[in-house]
Parts: sequence; structure tokens; C-alpha cells
Amino acid sequence: MPFWKRKNPVAGGRPAQEEEPRPEGSFEEGDEPLEPEAQGEAGPASEGPDPSAVLLSGDARTDRNTVQVLLDAIARVSESRDADSLLDHIVDTAVGATGAERGFLLLEPEPGAEPEVRVARDRRGAPVPAGERWSTSVVARVTGTRVPFRTTVSGHGDLDLGQSVFDLKLRAVMCVPLEVRGVAGATGRRGALYVDSRAATRDFSVGDLALFHALAQHVGIALENVERSAEAVERARLEQSMQLASEIQQGLLPSRLEVPPGWEAHGWYAPAEHASGDFYDAAPVSGGRAAVMVGDVTGHGVGPALLVASVQASLRAFLSVLDEPGACVQRAEADLTQRMDDATFVTLMLLVLAPDGGLATVDAGHGCGLVWRRRTGQVERLGRRGPALGVMPGFAHACHGEAALEEGDLALLYTDGISETARPYAPAALFGEEGVRRVLVEVGEAGGSAASLCEALAAAATAHGGGVREDDWTLVGIRRTGAR
Repeated sequence: MPFWKRKNPVAGGRPAQEEEPRPEGSFEEGDEPLEPEAQGEAGPASEGPDPSAVLLSGDARTDRNTVQVLLDAIARVSESRDADSLLDHIVDTAVGATGAERGFLLLEPEPGAEPEVRVARDRRGAPVPAGERWSTSVVARVTGTRVPFRTTVSGHGDLDLGQSVFDLKLRAVMCVPLEVRGVAGATGRRGALYVDSRAATRDFSVGDLALFHALAQHVGIALENVERSAEAVERARLEQSMQLASEIQQGLLPSRLEVPPGWEAHGWYAPAEHASGDFYDAAPVSGGRAAVMVGDVTGHGVGPALLVASVQASLRAFLSVLDEPGACVQRAEADLTQRMDDATFVTLMLLVLAPDGGLATVDAGHGCGLVWRRRTGQVERLGRRGPALGVMPGFAHACHGEAALEEGDLALLYTDGISETARPYAPAALFGEEGVRRVLVEVGEAGGSAASLCEALAAAATAHGGGVREDDWTLVGIRRTGAR
């Protein structure tokens, strides 16, 4: 879980602008905003002295201590990968370096949300006791304007800061903006680093503000580094999961497709990611027949890959005990709908090959099946398309007979990742069914095999797409070789 979504472990860490109840430490509802003339020496670096000049006072001892504080902060930023301990250290450093009594670090839990307290510490390095309040008006001003702020409260009548400030007997308040850039394209988050003091002898100087602002910049870098580290760990974990899913899926694909005598079949597969939502398989059917199938689960990645394994297992199980392939598809769908959500579906085309050349099809929303007939030189579509599995549960999927294949005829099953391959910089120029038909005719006229059909089609689609594959590609080539 990202560090900014963790439950606040420190006391007094309630949102700064809640209506009911008000956070301890906030100004009461209706407090007036601070007027510019009452803000003390606050303002952005562009409107005030150069921060690099203000940061160093010219006193060797003071400047040496300032530089050492910043060097220690930079070292801790470079070494730490634990957000909680790092934030504690930064707030303790801010309190110690400025001589404040308390320090608060606030950060948006989500971009645009109200900043929440992540750390609240006192000068002893202990959590601020529950119930203590802070100036939310100052924090709101700084997070809204991104302008560093400091002020000294010299009397009840000097500033209209709200009664709670005087109840707290605050003498000095200082606050600077905090920026945490988003990683991996995420939107950045804003926050603030805030300190205050009740001591009458403590007035925050311009140098204190410059040092405080410099610390806040290192906080932003530190939190960004922590998040990048967490993102890298998560990416490695996901990569490992994807690799495992890929190995499982590769193990489920048949090394060769078992078909009846007089036929040859070859499968070809290339996932867009490690794991695919496509699959192909072959299974024996009663009467010496074989069912050759290609399917496509919505999406690609680990989730669809796991569903693919379930689809294959269900179809194989029902094909081994039922004579009618259409009924097998129906039973598989009934089994799958218990595991699929409403946004998921599976397209499937199943070809039943008989030893005498007979051919029958079950098309569940797939529509990617063609046959080239040597006698006529024509390409025909296969199947009568029904709904995809999961779209209309209970639909009576039927097995439809096709004209028998003769020696030399070619059949092809493929997934739409092939036909929807686009030219680089011309997304409307798809490879399309026409590209698939063209290759099928060329291979058929050349007397090519089932394997050469798959290889030629994959090469043509790859050339069309400039080597870019945005979806899974799966092919099954089938050739009628004649009775043995």
C-alpha cells in the first residue's frame, strides 16, 4: 500500500479542514485569512531574497551547522527506503534545526484532497499528544499558494488569527510547501511542513525559513524515492507473476495437434504480454473425430490467462464424455459463467474433423474461420456465428455441418489480433480479413502445409504492423492430406 494511503499513526492527525468535528489545532470556523501586511517576512523566493544567499548568514559557525543539517538530510534521503522512519527523521530535523517546539508534516492522501497529518512530533522526538491543535489556516494558505510563510504573534490585538492561536499561546509559526512528484505517470501530491513555538524568546528568522524550505525540498525528493522503490518492487512482483502465468499457459498448449488420419494441423501462438487471453487446442471426439479449437478471452494478462486454463479444461472434459460438440460448448459455458464477471466473455470456434474429410463447426461469437478450396480456388467463411460464451448464458450452441474438405484444401482458425494489426502511424490501415485471405490463397496455390500457412500469415502480419503486436496472435492451420 502506498505510504500516503496508510492510516495516520501519529496523534492529532485528523484532516485540517473537517466540518464536524473540527481538528484539534485548527482555527475556528469563520477565522479571517491573513492580510499581507500581517504575515511577517513571508513570500516566494522570487519576491524575496535569493534563498541561496539567505541560507548562509556569513557566520562560519552558523553556516557550518546549516550545511551539516542539509548534508545529513541528503544522506538520509539517499539511504532510507522506509517512509515512516524517514518522515519522523525529517520532522525531528526540522524541529531541531529551527528551534521549534512542534513539527507537523501534512500530505494529500490523493491528488487534490485535503492534506492529512502524516507525522506530528515535539522537540523531544516524541509524538505530539492527542488533542493538540495546529494552525490549519496557515497550512491551508501555504498549500493553496505554494508560498513559504512565517509570522510572529506579538499580541491579541495585532492579528486576527482566530482565538485558538491565542489559546495555544503560539509565539511563532512557520510553514513551507511540500511537493511530491508522481511516479510512473501518476499525478503528484502536495503538502506542507509546519513548525510552531510558544517560547517568547523564539522568533523564526529569514534564515530559518530558508533552511526550512530547503528541508522541505529534500522531503519531496525522499518521498519520491520511496515511492519509486515501492513501485519497482511491485513491478518485479508483477513481472514474476506474469512469468509464472506464462509458463503455466505454455505448458497447457499442445506440442502437436492430434487429428484423424488424412488431416494435418499446426498451431502458432504469440502473446502481446507474457500471458495471453488466446488459446488453441485439439481433443478427441467420439467416432474417431477430433475437435480443433481456437478461443479468445477478453483482455490479456494474468487474469485472462487463468480463465483460458479453465476454458480448456472444461472443453476437454465435456468433449471426452459427450458425443455432440454443441452440447459440450453449452456445458462449458454453464461452468464458466460461475467464474466470470459481467464484463468478461470468451469467443470460440471449434472445428470437428472426421476421418472421411467431413467438417462441422461451432462458432460462439468468434467469426475468424476460413477455408480455401483447391478445386475452385475460392476462399469461404466457416461457421454460423452465435453469441460469445458468457454473453447469453443458456444459448443452444449447435454444431453445423460444412462441405467436406478434399485433398489439398486448407482451413484456418485465427484470433482478431492478426486481422486488427495496424500499419505504423496509420491505425486505420488494418491487415484485415483481406490480408488473411490473400496469404491463405498464396499458400494454398503453392501447395503449402498447415505449418507453412501459419508461418506465412504471421510473417505477413508482422511486416504489415512494422513488428508491433498490440494484441495476442493465435493461429491454427489445417490441411486435408487425403485418406491414408
